[in-house]
Amino acid sequence: MKKSAAAIALILTAASGGSHALDDDALAGLVRQRLQGDRTGACMAVAVIEKERVARTWQCADDRDLPRIGPDTAFEIGSVSKTMTAALLADLILQGKGSLDDPLSAWLPEGTRVPDHQGRPILLRHLVTHTSGLPALPSRLGATRMDDPYANLDDAALLASLGDVTLNAAPGSHFQYSNFASLLLSYAVARRAGSDLGTLLHERLFSPLGMRHAHLGAAPAGIRAAVGHTPNRKPAAAWNFATDLAGVGGVRATLTDMTHYVRGQLGQPETAVTPALRLTQERLLPRPPMAMNWMLLRAAGRVVHVHEGGTGGFSSFVSFDKDRQRGVVILSDTAWNSIGNLGSLGLHLIDDSFPLGAPRRQATPDAALLDALAGEWELAGGIRMTLRRRGDALEIQAAGQGAHLMAYDSAGDFYPHDFDALLRPQRTADGHEFTWMQMGGAMPAKRIGPASGAD
Repeated sequence: MKKSAAAIALILTAASGGSHALDDDALAGLVRQRLQGDRTGACMAVAVIEKERVARTWQCADDRDLPRIGPDTAFEIGSVSKTMTAALLADLILQGKGSLDDPLSAWLPEGTRVPDHQGRPILLRHLVTHTSGLPALPSRLGATRMDDPYANLDDAALLASLGDVTLNAAPGSHFQYSNFASLLLSYAVARRAGSDLGTLLHERLFSPLGMRHAHLGAAPAGIRAAVGHTPNRKPAAAWNFATDLAGVGGVRATLTDMTHYVRGQLGQPETAVTPALRLTQERLLPRPPMAMNWMLLRAAGRVVHVHEGGTGGFSSFVSFDKDRQRGVVILSDTAWNSIGNLGSLGLHLIDDSFPLGAPRRQATPDAALLDALAGEWELAGGIRMTLRRRGDALEIQAAGQGAHLMAYDSAGDFYPHDFDALLRPQRTADGHEFTWMQMGGAMPAKRIGPASGAD
């Protein structure tokens, strides 16, 4: 669910288009090529829809982990849930119960303080295009565990957080990815419909599309919940949401469920919810190009709809090309956020003119690189960090904290074994510097002192 979605909103133009129809074996071969031996230890459930054909595979970086996933496994889909909330909004609009040009305030309880900018209100269209001007998260999130950040947020705290906001620009004028805005939309849609969000999803979306096992909260009978992992192979806690706020990232689903979802987006076949899905696909924002909670990419002259999702232990990728009647679903039991998400594999499966990418395998860093990085550094925001060479490895120590050894991978990044972060070196005219990546943020580092304590 993290900020990565904003990055994929850029228009990517492929030089030439094309992807051949895949069967299960061919798809399995492609996924193995991308995943086998990856240092994350991740597993993936992948489907490619090509007109009436569907190829499926379940693969892991280490084949010994294959029992972790299967057709009966439900994954957290993270921010892909936002596209489903958009479908519920579109359904209400088609029922005559609202408009994209309604002010957000009209969908919230009377008396809720909703910020505006010089009299210009936040409209619903601003929520589904991330142009509301609201910050990324509500001020009263109340997170006591960062591995389950939304668990304590309730409706009252969400609405009260609006009163803490001062907009610095007019709604609609700037793109800024905001889970706060999506939480509000989730709440507002359920309130306008007069139903809790779980019931609304089942009645208006899951049931018409045949998504029999998609759910919020606990898995239904016969379905096992996948265990999430960090990219350094540590088990990760599930993310939990208040029911009416779960449209921000709380849906859990099997590969079959999500295959039905993408086929529904392609109109295969048309159902009662097809008109609402089509409405969500219409372009609303030219730059970055967006529909209702869908990012729009350009591939060989065609428009491709895309959304990625991520929670503390899961990643997802969903995309479809209406012109070619092709769609892709990737569900992983590992958080790929800090290492580039699932976009390379997903876009390659949508159109093979996009590069497939390669697994990140453990590697040994050059001694010269270790020596160049050793020293005292300060991250953006003032955090000080010491880097030391320890033989063929790098050790990091933030001020006032313990030291951690860093492993190195074939993509050229260092990473700790104990928590989810990334140290990305960059060569400069004067030597090397690095960027520290953690919890969705990227902090450039500035050298403030020479190496000390190396061996």
